[in-house]
Amino acid sequence: MLLVDADNVSADVMEQAVRRVLAEHGHLHVRRAYCTPEVALRHQGLFKRLGMRPLVNLAAGKNSTDIALAVDALDLAIAERPQVVYLVSSDSDFAPLVLRLREKGCRVCGIGQQGKTGDETRAAYDHFIDLVHKGGEAAAAPGPSATQARPPAARKAAAKKVPAARKAARRPTAAAVAEPVPAPATAPVPVPSPAPASPPAPMAAPAGKKAKPSPAAKKTRSTGIRGERTVDAAPPAEPPDVAPKPASGRQEALVDADAILSAVPALRGGAEVALNDVAQALRAARVLGKNASSIKLFDKLPADFQVLHQPDRIRWKGAAGR
Repeated sequence: MLLVDADNVSADVMEQAVRRVLAEHGHLHVRRAYCTPEVALRHQGLFKRLGMRPLVNLAAGKNSTDIALAVDALDLAIAERPQVVYLVSSDSDFAPLVLRLREKGCRVCGIGQQGKTGDETRAAYDHFIDLVHKGGEAAAAPGPSATQARPPAARKAAAKKVPAARKAARRPTAAAVAEPVPAPATAPVPVPSPAPASPPAPMAAPAGKKAKPSPAAKKTRSTGIRGERTVDAAPPAEPPDVAPKPASGRQEALVDADAILSAVPALRGGAEVALNDVAQALRAARVLGKNASSIKLFDKLPADFQVLHQPDRIRWKGAAGR
């Protein structure tokens, strides 16, 4: 089930959340959005398109919408027994609700808007996803342009200004029609410049050593014209021998079992360690990216680690062979 705090996230984040859950699980039974009447009217087209049920909260108070979402979440967890619960909000006030839903046997995942979610909020969930805000409903359903939104009289006035502006651009300026200044009758006789002194010959290198070219020989070269030389650009400095940092999207593929065991020593004895504790240790050791999925990381290492669900735990398979 997907429960959305519509007062906290933007419209396009809600749409991305629904499509992401459908792409991962193939179905989404409960879709509810909790919001004020103003937000419900503003996003009614989005709710219809996503098949989402808006639950309008008329009570006054800062956290009244959050309390309504929490009450319904526990009611649904007891009555409907969902396997996975998604809470779409960047608010950290839902941490007690996440713990209670996990005690009911649910896997609780969070979806938030990037830039609004703190690290303590991500740590409360079994899995957390940050979505980038891309412009809201205006990007999904663009409205009329600024020119179309003008009244007819304003559009006619703007159309008349275009030919006048084009004619003004074609007129020659005062500088262009000014009379040219006549050249003097006799041109000045150019004075030949003295020939440049030849650079001193380099000193002979001692026996057994190779002579080094002078700096002037490295930077200048003759162009074939008397008295003129050009300066070559210095060769670019070689880049430092530093290994490139792996991109966040490929970081999981570069991690091996030894790096995970070094970051989480508790796994070496074969004990089952909570997934949240393992993910925090991997992020602290910079083995796992800040927004990377720990579940996907262990799914790529099935021969070394086993993922145990409800609640999620990780066990190292190599401990049995020692």
